[in-house]
This record gives sequence, structure tokens and C-alpha cells, in this order.
Amino acid sequence: MRQILAGVLILHLIILILLLVSTAVNAWTVGASSTDLWYACRTTNGGYHCMPTSNEDWLQAVQALMILSVLFCFFSLVAFIFQLFNLVKDGRFFFTAVFQILASLFVMCGAIIYTVMSPQSDQEENTFGYAYVLAWVSFPLCLISGLIYIILRKRE
Repeated sequence: MRQILAGVLILHLIILILLLVSTAVNAWTVGASSTDLWYACRTTNGGYHCMPTSNEDWLQAVQALMILSVLFCFFSLVAFIFQLFNLVKDGRFFFTAVFQILASLFVMCGAIIYTVMSPQSDQEENTFGYAYVLAWVSFPLCLISGLIYIILRKRE
């Protein structure tokens, strides 16, 4: 059981790192310019110039959803550590599973909104970057992690 719990903890930490990187890094759209959730950067005349992204509603929704996914994943980790040592066996890992599944739903919704509304569709030379891919990779991992917590709860 200790190996399973250690593996779940490592998986949880990997998911949290993936979510943090995908939310913070300037590589959601790459090409002639690179954009993320916070800045749009261009290389012009040998210089690299960054400006804040637009205040469009869809982009603010993606920003909020990605921040919520990071927060819920972090709260899930805190709940896991707390529940591991302090709760009785019947209540163990319930809140952890709920928070982790909510985090996966938030990142999925944010990535879907970005996919549909992104400026990448306007310009053919731009493609989705690795931060966008990391967001999509973290969604199934986060969901699987939440389901593992439910399975662990039933095994107790």
C-alpha cells in the first residue's frame, strides 16, 4: 500500500508541475509570434517585444479556469497529505478525489475554450505550442489521479 500511495503522490506532483508550467509559460501559440494566457510576444527588428494580451472575455475565462485548476490541484495535494495522516479510514481521500476531478474539468474547459477561440485560427503560420499540449496532457492525468483516489478510498 505504501508503494501505491507513493506512486499516487508522485503522479500528483507531476500533474501540479504540468499545470503550473502550462499556465505560466509563453508558448500556448507559437510561430511568428508567441502568445500565452498573459502576454503576446513578437520578434521585430532584432528585438523581442512583449505586450499584455487582449482583454477578451474568452481569454479571461481561460485564465480563470487554468488558475482554478492549479489551485484545486494544490488543494487536492494538501487534502491528500492531511487525509493520509489524520482522518479515519471511511472518510479518507474523498475530498482529494473531488478536488482533483474538479481540477481536471477546469483544465479541460480552459483548453477547449482556447482551442475554439484562439488567434491561431486566424494566422496559418502559428501553431499550438508546448504549454497548450501540457494543458491537454494534464487533463487525463488529473482525471485518472482523481479516479485513483476514489479506488483507494474503496480499498480502505
